[in-house]
Amino acid sequence: MSYQVTVQPSGKQFAAEADETLLDAALRQGLTLPYGCKDGACGACKGKVLSGAVDHGKAQPHALKDDEKAAGQTLYCCAKAQSDLVIECKQVSSAGDIPVKTLPSRIEKLEKLAPDVIELHLRLPASERLQFWAGQYIDILLKDGKKRSYSLANAPHDDALLQLQIRHVPGGQFTDQVFSTMKVRDILRFNGPHGTFYLREDSKKPMILLAGGTGFAPIKAIVEHAIAEKCERPIFIYWGAKARVDLYQNALPEQWAAEHANIKYISVLSEPAASDEWTGRTGFVHQAVLADFPDLSGYQAYACGAPVMTEAAKRDFMAQGLPEEEFFADAFTFSTN
Repeated sequence: MSYQVTVQPSGKQFAAEADETLLDAALRQGLTLPYGCKDGACGACKGKVLSGAVDHGKAQPHALKDDEKAAGQTLYCCAKAQSDLVIECKQVSSAGDIPVKTLPSRIEKLEKLAPDVIELHLRLPASERLQFWAGQYIDILLKDGKKRSYSLANAPHDDALLQLQIRHVPGGQFTDQVFSTMKVRDILRFNGPHGTFYLREDSKKPMILLAGGTGFAPIKAIVEHAIAEKCERPIFIYWGAKARVDLYQNALPEQWAAEHANIKYISVLSEPAASDEWTGRTGFVHQAVLADFPDLSGYQAYACGAPVMTEAAKRDFMAQGLPEEEFFADAFTFSTN
């Protein structure tokens, strides 16, 4: 059974099968709806059903509350059509110029950035290149049909090797392999690019880039792209971690700030060790932004990290004036199965 879905305010239409999510149906037909985790956890794909009925699927209660359901809200990554639909989505654009591909890649290098972070460098076949927006992610395809999503840490112009920054999740099916048996020249298959977390180049607003832990990866890609494009917008980078060792590439944003007058970098530790001898900012990283910017009404914000961080940032930034449509997030969720 197929249903027709009309997207407002663009008026674009696509067909959704009864057994597929609205997001999957849209992506299959070249339309990009805003999304992040694709797992019902982050709320990035939340939108309104103006008419028709949906099954909300596996939407997690913290990402889609009962009162939001009652008000017609749903998560497009989980919702399945039960009739023809009219939905509301602010950011719908054609993704036809950036095809999603399934490709093999060979591990060129495994670089340990911290005790629990490895950067994988992947080389594509000689005849292939992956076109993507700075900040997007790819899905690593595992042999049992499961997949793991990782943001690309390199900018689109620097695409000879794809960079993934992977934190070890003890017991994690994939990350245990990365940290034990994986080696140079191993083959990994992936599908991508995915996601709507990327630099909005049509804006002239100053931007706040907020990273938690390995959420630094897509922030790194965005900054390197902005530098390559000679972007002159003010860029404020906030990177939060538990201890100094978790700021595994701290010298890089320090270098950006030293070489570019429009870039500022602030690092924040939530639980610095005594041995860190830390004299910098402490606490939650998004609260450092709130302290520095009492009025966020003229800014754009990009946040990448754990769902609890991105949710708190969105709520508190909006309370200090940030327009909802100027907040972009990529929430990292971790799986061990």
